Amino acid sequence: MACSCNIAIEQLVRCAHVRIRAVAMTTGERRMKTSTKDVRLICAASAAALLLLSGCASQSETAPAKATPTAINPTPPPAAASAAASAASPAAVTAAAALTLSAAQEVPPNPSSATGKSTIAVGPDMVVTGTVQVMGMTPTMAHIHEAAPGNNGAVILPFARTGENTFAPAPGARLTAGQYASYLQGKLYINVHSAAYPGGEVRVQLPGK
Repeated sequence: MACSCNIAIEQLVRCAHVRIRAVAMTTGERRMKTSTKDVRLICAASAAALLLLSGCASQSETAPAKATPTAINPTPPPAAASAAASAASPAAVTAAAALTLSAAQEVPPNPSSATGKSTIAVGPDMVVTGTVQVMGMTPTMAHIHEAAPGNNGAVILPFARTGENTFAPAPGARLTAGQYASYLQGKLYINVHSAAYPGGEVRVQLPGK
C-alpha cells in the first residue's frame, strides 16, 4: 500500500512541474505573470499529495498485525496399558482369588460348620505366597497336601501360624519341580487340622493352571 501511495504522489508532483515549465516558456509578459489558474493547479496538486500521504500514513498505523501462528504441541502418546505393566509385576503373577475352605470338601466330609478363606498362590518361580484364615474352629495346623480331588495325600509344605486363626507359608517357601507340576494339574490342596478333626476339618483344592 505504501508503494502505491508514493507512486501517486510522484505523478501529481510531476504534473505540477510540467505545468510550471510550460508557464515559464511562454512569452515575456506571460513568463512574468503566473496565471491564477496555474497557481490553483499547483496548490491543488500539493494539497492532494498531502492528503494522499496522510491517508497512507493512517492506513499504515491502523493496519492489523499479522497473527503469529502458535505451535501446537502434539498430545503425548498414552502410557503403556496397565495390563502390560501388571503382567511384569511379581505381585500380579502370584495373585490369586480367594478360595473357600469347607468341611464338605474333606475326604470323607465331616459335619463341621467351620469355614475358611485362602489366598494361597504359586508363582512361575514356584514360590508360594498368600494366607489362610479359618472361622468357627480352633485350628492346630495347616498344610499343602499333594493329591487329586477326592483323595488324601501327604503333606508337602507346612504353614506357619501367624495369628489365632491364620496361617501363611514361610517367606521364600518354594515347591519342587515335581510338586509344581502337580500344582499345574490341580493336584494340590490346603488342609486345616484341629483337635476335633485331626485328619483335617476344612479343605480346598488349589485350581490348576
